[in-house]
Amino acid sequence: MHDKIKQRIPAYNLQEILVVLVIIGILLLLALPNLMPLISKAKSTEAQLQLSHIYNSQTTYRYMYSKYSNELSEIDFEAPKTVNENGRANYSYEILSATNNSFIARATAITDFNGNGVFNVWEINENGAPKQIVKD
Repeated sequence: MHDKIKQRIPAYNLQEILVVLVIIGILLLLALPNLMPLISKAKSTEAQLQLSHIYNSQTTYRYMYSKYSNELSEIDFEAPKTVNENGRANYSYEILSATNNSFIARATAITDFNGNGVFNVWEINENGAPKQIVKD
């Protein structure tokens, strides 16, 4: 019979790995509340960019037809798929009002970013500056 030579490979055991995972988990729990405003701010960038796109499309539509549109489809704006529709968007978009001289478009968050029950809302009008209406 062959004598098997057992070599020991230096590695971490299960207990050491579990201790490291617990420490990482505790650090995440401590850091997450401090990062929530940053996460909300990053997600609100989506609303600002899409509302700016709606503003540009409304401006083009007004140059062509001398009025603003009440429908997103008329200005060739296709809202991105939301997370509820297996997409990546966190906001739904709508045009609240439109006349010959003004319009108001709104982006409403479909998820509560920080879990406080308040949903983020942004609006834009004919002046072109996105404005936060409800802060999350």
